[in-house]
Amino acid sequence: ANGYYFSRWAKCIHSSRDFSDMVFIDNYIFNKDVFIQYNSTVGQFVGYTELGVHNAELWNKDPNKLQSESAEVERVCKHNAEIRQTAIADKS
Repeated sequence: ANGYYFSRWAKCIHSSRDFSDMVFIDNYIFNKDVFIQYNSTVGQFVGYTELGVHNAELWNKDPNKLQSESAEVERVCKHNAEIRQTAIADKS
């Protein structure tokens, strides 16, 4: 139906077995378009629309918000990757 849709997709990406290249990406999406994104490699928010640029400027000035996002690499990404690695890769 007609309406507006907001979603937030976070993902963890890595290719090394030791997770040294782990990247956390947090997308904020409005009507299927990413308007703002946090990338742990960049270490800050990047806006892709007028609203996204405005919010990125505000959020990048907030050390608590940046620290919270950067902590997701360890708290969520590496933690879950270690569990999956043990459950999958160590089986013959």
